[in-house]
Amino acid sequence: MSPSPPPEPIAGARLLFSLDPAVSHLNHGSFGAVPIPVQRAQHRLRDEMEANPLRFYSQGLTDRIAHARRHLATFLDADPQGAALVSNATTGVGVVLQSLGLGPGDEVISTDHAYGAVTLAIARECRRTGATSRVLPVPLTAPDEDVVRIVRAGLRPGRTRLVVLDQVTSATARLMPVAAVVSAAHAHGIPVLVDAAHVPGMLPVSVSDVAADFWVGNLHKWGYAPRGTALLVVAEPWRDRIEPPVVSWEQESGFPARLEWQATVDYTPWLAAPVGLFTLRSLGLDRVRRHNAALAAYGQRVVGEALGVGPAALPDPGDPAVAMRLVPLPPGVATTFDAARSLRQRIADRLATEVSVASWHGRGWLRLCGQVYNTPDEYERLALRLPALLDHR
Repeated sequence: MSPSPPPEPIAGARLLFSLDPAVSHLNHGSFGAVPIPVQRAQHRLRDEMEANPLRFYSQGLTDRIAHARRHLATFLDADPQGAALVSNATTGVGVVLQSLGLGPGDEVISTDHAYGAVTLAIARECRRTGATSRVLPVPLTAPDEDVVRIVRAGLRPGRTRLVVLDQVTSATARLMPVAAVVSAAHAHGIPVLVDAAHVPGMLPVSVSDVAADFWVGNLHKWGYAPRGTALLVVAEPWRDRIEPPVVSWEQESGFPARLEWQATVDYTPWLAAPVGLFTLRSLGLDRVRRHNAALAAYGQRVVGEALGVGPAALPDPGDPAVAMRLVPLPPGVATTFDAARSLRQRIADRLATEVSVASWHGRGWLRLCGQVYNTPDEYERLALRLPALLDHR
């Protein structure tokens, strides 16, 4: 069966980006791509900063940060007073873990779909505090009700101090039923941290409706913000317990200022982030989302077909709106972290194509993203050339 027709391109969208035209950038989910208008807004802010650093840092900067935070929080339907800007989702996870006050006998639960750096952060905090980490296996094709059942069965009231769950997983590109898991955990008084690194901009979301104790999402992936922009949302009972990695002059101001103010770091990504959302809205938010998801699905089908993977064997992301899709690689390909990294580099070097390759449960997986700067022929060229590259590995 031939793939569904690709979506119509969004006129002029490719011209908004300064990406190398000689490379097919099919991996937006890793580091995003900053539109030129956003780059220029950040450049103007940096020019302002360098023209008079003392004035920039000492006159009104905290108010400007708060204004940017309110703008981003409103976009995500989150309480601006319960949100704080941080550099990325992994930083937000680390802040939460270090603020919990874990100790011997406590445990943190995650799943085998968790982002690798988050898994490492959990392990480090458990080593430091004497707590334990427990990873729940969740089948790639598990329906939402099974995911909730697995997490619920894994809870140990009195011991489990935190559940960490991705909203859209990175390595396996699937949407998790975070609101239902939050409800199940809260029934036992157990807090939940939602790692929503890929959600802002890709999917419509109401952080307030998710009702997690902690929710953190990157704006620099699908929200077109400069890199280093994420929002950590904290439920009211926890806000006074959140401590920054470094104490600053805003320590006594409480959350969120004590977390946001980190002396002479570069705040221009945060201040320019609203321009990213403006650019996204200018293209048409719903239009962009539909286009990206449809293009990723098209790429999944044509590349899968080229590798002999039928439609029924292509992983379902759990929601057709997810703009990242997986293609299983042939058995024996990219079965380890190092092998996956090596293959990704070979695809970049020999095929001039940027993709994500992951090893999950001893199987290699190719992750393809769809973005407004991509075109169907980029996936078709990859489908044409990838099988020969794999045959000569």
